[in-house]
Amino acid sequence: MKVDLKKQLADYHPPNGRFELVTVPPRHYLMIDGHGDPNTSPVYAEALAALFPLAYAVKFVSKNLGRDYVVMPLQGLWWADDMTAFTTRRDKSTWHWTLLNLLPDWITPEHVDAARAAVAAKGAAPSTAVRLEVLDEGLCVQTMHLGPYDDEGPVLQRLHDEFVPEHGLSLHGRHHEIYLGDVRRTAAERLRTILRQPVQRS
Repeated sequence: MKVDLKKQLADYHPPNGRFELVTVPPRHYLMIDGHGDPNTSPVYAEALAALFPLAYAVKFVSKNLGRDYVVMPLQGLWWADDMTAFTTRRDKSTWHWTLLNLLPDWITPEHVDAARAAVAAKGAAPSTAVRLEVLDEGLCVQTMHLGPYDDEGPVLQRLHDEFVPEHGLSLHGRHHEIYLGDVRRTAAERLRTILRQPVQRS
């Protein structure tokens, strides 16, 4: 049976139009870091070109060992030195990011090393900058955002300035987005994005 973590993980089904509190356990991800506007930065395109060939190679290593799964969609951690560049000014040139691909918990560093060798043998984009790392977010506020990415600002501002302080919380960790729609094939108004923010009790 092919495992689809999108269907299995309860925190991949947040409500639309309101915030919820969830506790996200430690999970294994492929990660690659960068900086700049994702719409124009060649570094962002290069990061995608390194991340997904490796993600699919890991899947095939696992499948050959008898455990198949659906490759998870793109995710990203986003932050800026001035967070108003994120919520109000939306100055993407100042953004820092880490692109993520979630892996099943049975994937080991040895599986990733075997996949990296397979990618290199095919002459694909180098994946040496992609690392395997555990992300432990713990308590988070999240919601489902429907529509263009550029419409996220007011939602994030409500999360930061209203929901978080009203519930005795403070921001803790980096803003996390999970892209359930494919921007290449989906109209902007139909994109679905999980907006997730780790928090701690004040």
